[in-house]
Amino acid sequence: MPAIAFRPQTRGMPATLVLRGGTVVDGTGAPARRADVAVDGDRIVAVGELDADVDAQVLDATGQVVAPGFVNVLSHAWGTLQVDPSGASDLLQGVTTEVFGEAFSLGPGEVSKALRNWDGLGGGAQVDFDRLSEGLDHLERRGVAPNVASFIGGVNLRVLGAGFDDRPLTTDELDRLGALVDEEMAEGALGIGTALIYAPGRFARTEELLALCKVIGRHGGTYISHLRSEGDQFLECLDELLMLGRDGGCRAEVYHLKAAGRHNWHKMKLAIERIEQARESGQAVSANMYPYTAGGTALAASIPPRFHVGGPDALNERLTDPQQRREMAAEMRARSDDFENLFLGAGGDGILFLDDLADGTPANGRTLADLAADFGLDDADALLEIVARDPGTGAAYFLMDEDNVRLGLQQPWVSVGSDAGAHRAAPPFTDSATHPRTYGTFARVLGHYGRDEGLFPLEEGVRRMTSLPADNFGLVDRGRVVEGGFADLVVLDPDTYVDHATFADPHRYASGVRHVVVNGRVAVADGELTKETPGRRLRRGK
Repeated sequence: MPAIAFRPQTRGMPATLVLRGGTVVDGTGAPARRADVAVDGDRIVAVGELDADVDAQVLDATGQVVAPGFVNVLSHAWGTLQVDPSGASDLLQGVTTEVFGEAFSLGPGEVSKALRNWDGLGGGAQVDFDRLSEGLDHLERRGVAPNVASFIGGVNLRVLGAGFDDRPLTTDELDRLGALVDEEMAEGALGIGTALIYAPGRFARTEELLALCKVIGRHGGTYISHLRSEGDQFLECLDELLMLGRDGGCRAEVYHLKAAGRHNWHKMKLAIERIEQARESGQAVSANMYPYTAGGTALAASIPPRFHVGGPDALNERLTDPQQRREMAAEMRARSDDFENLFLGAGGDGILFLDDLADGTPANGRTLADLAADFGLDDADALLEIVARDPGTGAAYFLMDEDNVRLGLQQPWVSVGSDAGAHRAAPPFTDSATHPRTYGTFARVLGHYGRDEGLFPLEEGVRRMTSLPADNFGLVDRGRVVEGGFADLVVLDPDTYVDHATFADPHRYASGVRHVVVNGRVAVADGELTKETPGRRLRRGK
């Protein structure tokens, strides 16, 4: 390939920051090239050969890759960033934008009640706002290191419309929600994010979702969803998402694409083929993934949805009734098309506790089957006993196949999300365990799967963490190292970019990132966090 010539920049060029000596991987998938990058304020002003005496702060990128900052398309850091504005577990991997909204968002309405059985998600943070725009403005005013953007949480909408009831919305309720979604979209929301596997989000009817998709479609937004089923009804529920995007006139995206449960693993290939067919027909549809064979969620999510009607307090009350507990266990033991049976999908040996129970019962590193043996109960009864003791207990669910993880990550329309918070490896966060995806998602995709396993070249891996999600979600002038673009940048060593977090030892930062720049300000310098909080609230299309 012939060398690419760059016009030297003049010494009179205004610049506040220069990244020198690096190899630019620009986020488009184009071949890497040697170039300096100059920044003035919050924008990139030059990419090429720069005069040696440009008057600006200099970051040494010699021998390193300079790439756009990564976009975490599935982040739950809306709570942790209020406690720790650094978002260090992501920032030290090069993530410069956190995208929220799977089920929950910082407004509109109250979600605090719905969060009670979710293992402290949002703990210590303000989560109830009249509008999503107000919640995101709250984060920006407090000062956060990464940029933030969000979908409207489907749980927020469902609770505003019907509370925790399992029923269709009335015409008036749906009209009111449609008007609210219209307002939020005008304020820059990315679209609507649902998690239809969980109550009360799963109580939303398809017709209700279609009406709301038509609203976000008028704004060029995206409907993004944790499908009603990723297992026994995986393909049928994927068809629902495809229909909602097609008939709603909006983009559609699958959260954490997976085939859950061994007997469903063959469906991953079929689902990818179905998405490819939709794309070939012209439909705007994509997906995202995290690079692990285990998910992580509340133990209460294994309890059939009908017992969640009325909300977390009602569920907890039902757990005190022996007859209702027997009914819960019986339904958990039987395969059903009525709900996604996570308990059967993972099995007692595939549900791993990452912490001791709240009452001090040793559980860290042990499975549900282990605890069931200790309790003298079968696996289903043991799960219910644990939720009764501690409604917020969470666990890792080993549901996926490693070959399917590889297959999904090779698709050019798959981006990356951690499905986790973002914070320092320090108290109060280290007082409890977490899924290793909190600290390792991006390094594992680009390092382990890209570099070590050779699933895709560096340039392609970077594209799928940067320009792909930025373009999908309408984050203007983000996701590329290009003149005029916002200066969200990461400098990393592609040979030593490695994830270190494990299920046994999860609070370990990834290595290999030297510098991180957010909106032209240095948030990580020489591998260390600065005290800068340059993050902004990002709006779709602006």
